[in-house]
Amino acid sequence: MNSDQYILGISAYYHDSAAAIIKDGVIIAAAQEERFTRVKHDPRFPVNAINYCLEEAFIEPGDLSAVVFYDHPVLTYDRVMKNCAYAGADSFETFSTATKSILGIKLWVDKHVKQAIGTAGQLGKVIFAGHHMSHAASSFYTSPFEEAAIVSVDGVGEWSTTTIAHGKGRDIQLLQEINYPNSLGLLYSAFTYYCGFKVNSGEYKLMGLAPYGKPVYVKEIYDHLIDVKEDGSYRLNMDYFGFLSTHKTTNDKFHQLFGGEPRQPESAITKKEMDLAASIQQVTEEIFIKIARHAKKITGSNNLCLSGGVALNCVANGKLLKENIFEHIWIQPASGDAGGALGACYVARHLYYKEPRIAPNGKTDTQKGSYLGPGFTDHEIVAFLDRNKYVYTKYSEEEKNELLAKEIDKGKILGFFAGRMEFGPRSLGARSIIGDARNSTMQSKMNLKIKFRESFRPFAPAVLREDVNKYFDLDTDSPYMLIVAPVKEEIRKPVEAHADSDDMIPVINQIRSALPAITHVDYSARIQTVHQETNPKFYNLIHAFRKLTGCSVLVNTSFNVRGEPIVCSPKDAYLCFMRTDIDILVLENYVLLKEAQPKFEESENWQKKYELD
Repeated sequence: MNSDQYILGISAYYHDSAAAIIKDGVIIAAAQEERFTRVKHDPRFPVNAINYCLEEAFIEPGDLSAVVFYDHPVLTYDRVMKNCAYAGADSFETFSTATKSILGIKLWVDKHVKQAIGTAGQLGKVIFAGHHMSHAASSFYTSPFEEAAIVSVDGVGEWSTTTIAHGKGRDIQLLQEINYPNSLGLLYSAFTYYCGFKVNSGEYKLMGLAPYGKPVYVKEIYDHLIDVKEDGSYRLNMDYFGFLSTHKTTNDKFHQLFGGEPRQPESAITKKEMDLAASIQQVTEEIFIKIARHAKKITGSNNLCLSGGVALNCVANGKLLKENIFEHIWIQPASGDAGGALGACYVARHLYYKEPRIAPNGKTDTQKGSYLGPGFTDHEIVAFLDRNKYVYTKYSEEEKNELLAKEIDKGKILGFFAGRMEFGPRSLGARSIIGDARNSTMQSKMNLKIKFRESFRPFAPAVLREDVNKYFDLDTDSPYMLIVAPVKEEIRKPVEAHADSDDMIPVINQIRSALPAITHVDYSARIQTVHQETNPKFYNLIHAFRKLTGCSVLVNTSFNVRGEPIVCSPKDAYLCFMRTDIDILVLENYVLLKEAQPKFEESENWQKKYELD
């Protein structure tokens, strides 16, 4: 294969459609379709993300060596048909939906690619990578490791739900797998649904709710729902689940086991939901750790790569790290289906074309901080601001950071828009809402008046990498906000004990540490270590705040409101700024104050535009 080999990867049709492009094994661009369409978890064919990737690579579609799809539609259809045959007449709803999706869309991926970009690359056809192989490739080939165990756990991809593989050099060998309907991801999603949250969106809420409860249902889960062996293999008891024959993950027997019907979305959260969340979280962590131990045993590796939707459970990741099973762990920041587009590129590069891998250095990954989405020039930003007559001031980088540090210290909240947009579900300082972690009212204000979401939801700290162990029991990189660790004992504050109650507010409002805005109820935090090499703009802001206050931690949450995808463009950022109680908008070195802006009016209620997650 000649140099200038461009490979386009695509994931689509389930949730979180995305596109990615690599050149000679180096990532050029990657983005989710939702960021362009403004439809959260958009599953449609990612036309906008594909066009962005081609523009960022500065090539025409005909220059592509290959287009790769992250899934095998025929194998998925095989699973659906056998699922329906097993379930019988009760499966008509599932059969009807799946047939329209797979026969009407997924089997014709070649056609959709050619309609979108006029070609399927130099081969004239789409390569199908396989779902779990795409997951494995997305984590291993971007990791710092020459050799590693690879664990991928999700809901389902074709037939696989859990796989263990071994990566070495350019090769990946699949060693063991667990197949549908046995799925740790679907088990977790069943509890997500039962607790009143949206499947494939609300799992992180269940994780955040868990520390408020007690794991009192663990025995019921093990006795009735899942049989787990010491090697981490497991089987679900399908008598309690509905997903074989309906679109619901649970059934009446599941509901009877836990004492009633599922919680209605947006209704009050009770102690029951808290305890259920704590219980399924503990079970997930225990199984996850057993799978990791088994992966270590059969590969003999000191390194572990994680991917699949369950790898986004950062609490489980933190527990796994603490077990010291592996010397080094690397987690793909876009571990869900979106990351499959990137993995598909590498499946073609290394397993199809058998091109050599760029030698990893053992220390840093090749994900480029996951800042792989669109960026905007000063010219584009100024044109947007001037065209709309918005009021702004331009500063030098140093002046801007000194000003913003002072404003954050006063309790002001920033919408921070700088550099290329993040790929994956986390804002990492490129499209972020920023506040003071020391401020005792910050969590409440951000949740209720900016994010418009449930008050129990925790916020993450962004901390300078060199200072992380001053505040947290963690002394490793966590650049992608995928590891939860405890805050240091020395900065914790005692809290009053509360009797078991459905009322979470007194618990939420207690000040637990010197950094109350990011300290969760169990004294934990989901940590982002900020590195000057990958994001100097965000690093320099925190550094300026440290210089002013002595504190090198800021609150970092995604730049969006509930139900909205993370902002992509200056227009998206400005709309979110004006719709919320964000005080200051930062577009690169252009600073906008809320009170200086012209009167803001919209013709429709924007809150009805976004479906609540």
